[in-house]
Amino acid sequence: MNLENSQNYYGKVLANSSDLKTDACCTTEPPPPAVLGALANVHPDVKARYYGCGLVAPAAIEGAHILDLGSGSGQDAYLLAQMVGEHGSVTGVDATAEQLAVANEHLEWHRDRFGYAKSNVRFVEGDIEKLDVLELPAASFDVIVSNCVINLVADKQAVFAAALKLLKPGGELYFSDVYSDRRVPEALQSDPVLHGECLGGALYWGDFLDQAKQAGFSDPRLVTSRPLAIGDKAVGAKLDGIGFHSATWRLFRIDGLEPQCEDYGQAVVYKGGVAGQERIFELDSHHQIERGRVFSVCGNSWKMLADSRFTQHFDFIGDFSNHYGVFAGCGTEMPFAGPASPADEGAACC
Repeated sequence: MNLENSQNYYGKVLANSSDLKTDACCTTEPPPPAVLGALANVHPDVKARYYGCGLVAPAAIEGAHILDLGSGSGQDAYLLAQMVGEHGSVTGVDATAEQLAVANEHLEWHRDRFGYAKSNVRFVEGDIEKLDVLELPAASFDVIVSNCVINLVADKQAVFAAALKLLKPGGELYFSDVYSDRRVPEALQSDPVLHGECLGGALYWGDFLDQAKQAGFSDPRLVTSRPLAIGDKAVGAKLDGIGFHSATWRLFRIDGLEPQCEDYGQAVVYKGGVAGQERIFELDSHHQIERGRVFSVCGNSWKMLADSRFTQHFDFIGDFSNHYGVFAGCGTEMPFAGPASPADEGAACC
C-alpha cells in the first residue's frame, strides 16, 4: 500500500502544497539568508509542489556529491545544487512520475539560472526502499538528504542500511521526517489520507533510534524539532491523542562511535570558516560551539568533527587514553521540544 498510496497522493490527489490537510509535510521555520537567496533561483512550478517538513541544507557542502532520497519535484535538489557549486553534484531519487516530470522539465532552466556550463543535477526514477537495484556506486556520496519521505515507506530499516553503504566514510545522512510520541496503531498506518499526510507511517522516536543504530549509525544527533499541528478536524479525530513532531537528524558514517556519549576529557576549538555559521558552529541541538572558545565534548562528538568534512575547521584537545564515564547531561528521554497535540491549529508553510 505504501508506495502505491504515495504515488497516488503526491501524483494525483495533491495538485500543490496548498492541498495539504496538515502542516506535517510543510516547512514552517524561516530559512537562513543564504538558503532564502538560493530558493529565489528555484522555478515556481517546482516550489509549488514542495512537500518537505524541514530544511535539509547542511553546512560546508561546497564540492560535495549529494543523494536526495524522495526528491519529488526537485526543490531541495535545486537548492543544494547551488550550495555544492558547479563542481559538486546532486542525484535525486523519486518514484512518483508526476513529480519527476516537473523536476526534469526544468533541468536546463536551472542550469542557465545558476550560470553553470552543464547541469550538476540528475533525477533517477526508483523506490528508496530498494536503492540496491538502482546501481548507485557504494561509498560515493558525501551527504545523503531526505525531506519528509522515509515515513512513507514500509521498510525504513532498508533505507537506513542502504544509506550507510552509499555514504563515504565520514559522510552523513542529514534528513527531516515526522515522528510520533508513541507507536501508531496498525489501523491508522493503513489509512490513505493519514499515510499521505506523513502521519500514518511516522516512526515512534524510540523505534527510530533503534533502527538507525541497527543499521550502523551508532549515535543519531537531533538537529531541530517542532510539534506538528493538525488543522483538519477529521484528520485530528482519527489520531486519538497521538502527538507528532517534525525533526531533522544527522547520522554519521564513522567507525568507532559508541552507543552512548563517553567522557575522555576532550575538547575542541572552532576556528570558524563554515559559511552561515561564522560565529557559532551548530553540530546538533545540544552543541552550539562558539568560535575561539574551548568546548568540552564527548568521544563521539570528537569523532564527528575530526573524522568528517568539518575537521579543517577545528583544533582538537586530548585523546582517548583516559575514560571518565558517561558524559554529563546525556539521557534517553524523548528528545523533542514542546508539546504536540492533534487538536492544534495549522501553521503556514514558508
